[in-house]
Amino acid sequence: MCGIVGLFLKDKSLEPKLGAMLTEMLITMTDRGPDSAGIAIYGSDADNMSKLTVQSDAPDKDFAGLDAVLAERIGSAVTLRRKDTHAVLEMEHAAVDAARAALGDLRPGVRVMSAGDTIEIYKEVGLPKDVAARFDLSKMSGTHGIGHTRMATESAVTTLGAHPFSTGTDQCLVHNGSLSNHNSLRRRLKREGVRIETENDTEVGAAYLSWKMQHGATLGEALESSLEDLDGFFTFVVGTKDGFGVVRDPIACKPAVMAETDQYVAFGSEYRALVNLPGIDTARVWEPEPATVYFWNH
Repeated sequence: MCGIVGLFLKDKSLEPKLGAMLTEMLITMTDRGPDSAGIAIYGSDADNMSKLTVQSDAPDKDFAGLDAVLAERIGSAVTLRRKDTHAVLEMEHAAVDAARAALGDLRPGVRVMSAGDTIEIYKEVGLPKDVAARFDLSKMSGTHGIGHTRMATESAVTTLGAHPFSTGTDQCLVHNGSLSNHNSLRRRLKREGVRIETENDTEVGAAYLSWKMQHGATLGEALESSLEDLDGFFTFVVGTKDGFGVVRDPIACKPAVMAETDQYVAFGSEYRALVNLPGIDTARVWEPEPATVYFWNH
């Protein structure tokens, strides 16, 4: 099962409403995935600043004074903004790698959900409405975002196993389906130095796309390559710093629907996820074709 939603805004006046619109879409997909839920929001790009979104099962302990000790370790200012079990650490671009490496020593229980200039990922176990409420997702603004409701079939119900998965700077992916060659591909990517932290096949798909882009491919080219290199059935919705992409496998057995107006492009596993979007009654609505890459960017 699993449910996917995505929203790419063309109209800047809708940006303050992105979180609310995505949250409503996500909750509508609850019966496709009641185990866990997550959302990636692409927000504002502060000059020379980057963000690490992190998670802890013991946030009171792990987040207490984390900004101060991390700043002392890396020799650069760090700010911390907490949201329930997650926190956003903001710092200069040049300090991100050092901060990520230092977290393992300073707070072994803290796990990185995403890294980049604009992306923030929030995900947890539980019903989508409860996950959304914990993080005040409906109050978040941004330019685009994707979300996922999970019904676990291939790995345990855990925070790390929830979607979205981020394996590259300002990159993330959600997936409905199953990859049959993910174990062999995981071994190959690890030999290439790619970090993969879970047994979830979706993380392998995300890591594959990041690896292709690190070697010079555009997102569109990486998605095209996935049609040859990934076995199984899948619908991918992918986010980058300035873009939003969709691809389905050549059989395309998983449900998917898209809508486009002058204000936005929207994706849902089912049409009912889109019915409350503004102007949906006059939108161009279609089912994305098999083995076809769709991509929009700002």
